[in-house]
Amino acid sequence: MNNDIIDNVRQSFSVQAAEFENSRMSFSKQEYLDYVVNSIGFHKEDTVLEVASGTCACGRAIAPNVLSVTCTDATPAMLEVGKRAAAKEGIANISFIEALAQKLPFDNNSFDVVITRLSFHHFENMEKPFAEMKRVLKAGGKLVIIDLEAASDEFRETQDEIETMRDFSHIKNRSKAEFESLFLNNSFELIRCETTPIKVELSSWMQLTNTSNEIQNKITKIMEADLNGGAITGFSPYKENSQIYFDQQWLFMIGIKE
Repeated sequence: MNNDIIDNVRQSFSVQAAEFENSRMSFSKQEYLDYVVNSIGFHKEDTVLEVASGTCACGRAIAPNVLSVTCTDATPAMLEVGKRAAAKEGIANISFIEALAQKLPFDNNSFDVVITRLSFHHFENMEKPFAEMKRVLKAGGKLVIIDLEAASDEFRETQDEIETMRDFSHIKNRSKAEFESLFLNNSFELIRCETTPIKVELSSWMQLTNTSNEIQNKITKIMEADLNGGAITGFSPYKENSQIYFDQQWLFMIGIKE
């Protein structure tokens, strides 16, 4: 990942940090977090690493079920929000380390479970961060990836253009097939691969990234055109109580390292 992209990520998420766990947003919904934790199947002696953790909402949900959780992120402001939340929640078995997903500061075979959530669409390529997560994962350990699934090929470019208008740190969404290949080409047994629609309110989604009013208005017009039979965006927007919504497609994948 080049320095410009790293700077974009840090700039974007420094803005997002204060509102990242706002209940209006979808990123920390307790119901989905509980589902993820239960589906992974932790043991009390597990050591867990969350990569590109943001505020470590996922890691904090995991912490009561395991020995320890280590959260890494490239953006100090996000980690600070996570630290304060962990202290408020009385979570003692958690630590926070500033680090890039492409260069994790841990020894080989250090963790029983490695998880990353909503990070891969910010990466230039998938291979390097995946290789680092594999490196620090113990043999037989679980690698968990939760990320946005790309729209169908016909609308992928349009979807990514809108995503980047809203958040300049966005690179591109990947398809389920791309993620499946990444696991299989790295000798993982893929034991879970599913997609869940996550409801998102358009204006809150744009406000989180402090998107300018000009760009918010432009995106809203694009979505309204799609709603009214115009150019298709790949977001499949719909209206409820006069507000525009769309469903993000969240991929949830678990692989076992050979």
